[in-house]
Amino acid sequence: MATLVRRSLAHCWFVARTTCDQASSAAGSSAAGSNVQPAIAKHTEPPDVVRAGGGGCGASSLHKLQRIDSILSRFVVGILDRNGVVGGRMATVTISGETFEAGASILHPKNYHVLNYTKLLTLKRREPSSSDSFGIWNGKKFVLKTISARSWKVPIVEKMVSLVNSVYLFVRYGFSLLKMQTFVDDTVERFLNYYQAVEGRPVFESVDEMLEWAGLFNLTTRTLEDQLIDVKISPLLMQELITVITRINYGQSIYMSGLAGAVSLAGSGGGLWAVEGGNWQMAAGLINSSDVELHLHEEIESISYLGEYYELNSTKGSSYACEVTVVATPLDELDIHFSPPISIPKRKLQHTHATFVRGVLNPVYFGMDDVSKIPDLVGTIEDPDLPFTSISVLKQHSEKDFTYKIFSRKPMADALLDDIFRVRKETIQINWGAYPHYKAPEVFAPFVLDGQHLYYVNAFENAASTMETSAVAAENVARLILSRFFSKASLSSSNLKSSTSDEEHLHQDL
Repeated sequence: MATLVRRSLAHCWFVARTTCDQASSAAGSSAAGSNVQPAIAKHTEPPDVVRAGGGGCGASSLHKLQRIDSILSRFVVGILDRNGVVGGRMATVTISGETFEAGASILHPKNYHVLNYTKLLTLKRREPSSSDSFGIWNGKKFVLKTISARSWKVPIVEKMVSLVNSVYLFVRYGFSLLKMQTFVDDTVERFLNYYQAVEGRPVFESVDEMLEWAGLFNLTTRTLEDQLIDVKISPLLMQELITVITRINYGQSIYMSGLAGAVSLAGSGGGLWAVEGGNWQMAAGLINSSDVELHLHEEIESISYLGEYYELNSTKGSSYACEVTVVATPLDELDIHFSPPISIPKRKLQHTHATFVRGVLNPVYFGMDDVSKIPDLVGTIEDPDLPFTSISVLKQHSEKDFTYKIFSRKPMADALLDDIFRVRKETIQINWGAYPHYKAPEVFAPFVLDGQHLYYVNAFENAASTMETSAVAAENVARLILSRFFSKASLSSSNLKSSTSDEEHLHQDL
C-alpha cells in the first residue's frame, strides 16, 4: 500500500542550500527573535512528503505551485536547508546590536512578485538609507565627488544641493546619462512581459526560449560594453559611473554579459526599497504560510533516478523517495552526486566579500584632513590594484562613529583595514558566492536536467541573478511541472485563472 501511495502521488523536492557558509551565523543571529520563522517539525515517512528548499527559489517555487493548482493540498510538504535559518542568500548581519542586510539588499519598484509577497505577508516596506554624497575613487584621488548636504539638514537646501549635483553629473557625462536610462527602461519593459496573464504566456522548457520570447536573449550574447557602444554612450560614463554600478551590484566590470549588466544598472535607479527587518522574511513568510515541515541543518548528498521515482539521500542518513525533484540552489560549488550523471555548462560563481565595520574611516588614506569630507558612498573604477569595490555608510551613530559596509573581490586583511580605518570597534566578514561570473555569450543549463522530472530553477541565473528573477524562474518551473507531470488541464483551471487575475490586479494597485 505504501508503494501505491508513493507512485500515485507527485512528490516534489526543492533542494536549497546557500552558497555562503558564513551566512548562516550572520542570518541566524538576526532571526533568533523573529516570529516569522517556521518551527522545525518532526520527520514524516518519505512516501507522504513533498519537500521544498528554504531559499528564495525554493520558497517561491513552493508558493507558486500551491497558488496555481489545488492538487498540492493533498500533500504534506517538507523543507530541507543546510543552514540553521531559511532565506538562502537573503540574510542579515548584526553588528553592535543593530541589524543590516548582508545579502540581497535592494528591490526594484517593478519587482511585482516580491511586491506581491510583501503585501500577502503584510510585511513593511522601507526605503534603504540613501547616500548623502557619492565619490569615485581611482586609488589616488576622487575623479568625481558630489556635494554633501549633510550639515544643513534643511529640505529646501537639500533639494538645491541635489539639483546642483544633477547639473554637475550632466556637465560631466552629457546626454549619455539619458541614453543609459533609455537602455535600462527598454530592458525593464521587456522583462515585464513575464507578468502577462498566463493564458497568453507560454510555459518555457528552456532559458533560451524564455529569453527569446521576451526579446532579451540577444542581451546575453554580447557584453554590456558592446551594448552601450551600440546606443552611443560615452567612454567616460562607461569607465566611471557605469563601471562603479556594475562593480557594486555584481562585483564585475562592463565586460560582463549585457542583460545582467542592464539589470545591474536598473538596481541603481530611484524607488528602490527593502523589507523592514530583512528581506529573508519573504522566504520565511512564504514557507510559514504554506503548511510545511522544516528540516534545518540537513543537505542532499545524492539524487538517483530509479526508473519511477528519485531517491534522495541526505547528510543525516535519511533517504527520501520523490517522483518530481526540483533543485533550487546553484549547483556550481556543490558536490551532489547525480545518478545517472547530469550535464550542465561549467560556470564560476562571482564571490563578493562583504565586510562590516563599526568605527571611523581614516581620512589620510583618501588624501583628506577630516572624515566628514569622505563621501558616504565611495565607488571605485576597474583597476586590479584597488583593494575594494565600494565603501558605504550604513548608519551614522555620531560625528565620529559609523557603521560601514565594504564590498571587495578578495578578503580584506586586518593590516589593510587598519590602513583604511582610524578606528575599528567591531568587524564582521562574509564570503558570498553571490551570483554567476557573467561572460558573453552566456550558455544556459536546462530547466529539466534529465529529460524526466528533475528540474533546476537556478538555470535562469546565468541571465541575471536577483530576488525577482528567481521568483520569475520559479513561477515558470512551477507551471512546467504542472504541464509535464500532471495534465495540461491544470494550466487552464479556474483556480489558476483566479489566482493570476488577483496578481494582475495587485500589480495595478502597486
